[in-house]
Amino acid sequence: MMVVLGIETSCDESAVALYDSERGLLGHRLYSQIALHAQYGGVVPELASRDHVRKTLP
Repeated sequence: MMVVLGIETSCDESAVALYDSERGLLGHRLYSQIALHAQYGGVVPELASRDHVRKTLP
């Protein structure tokens, strides 16, 4: 049996998934920053970076 943790980030999204070789996909989550950046008309790199850190660190 093998369990894989997948983590993906882009400039304004973070995603995580947990996959088990015997049971398949165990769970997944997606966090989007669309609402955070909407008021600026696009992605603000400094805000995006800080939000990624806040969402991924314990």
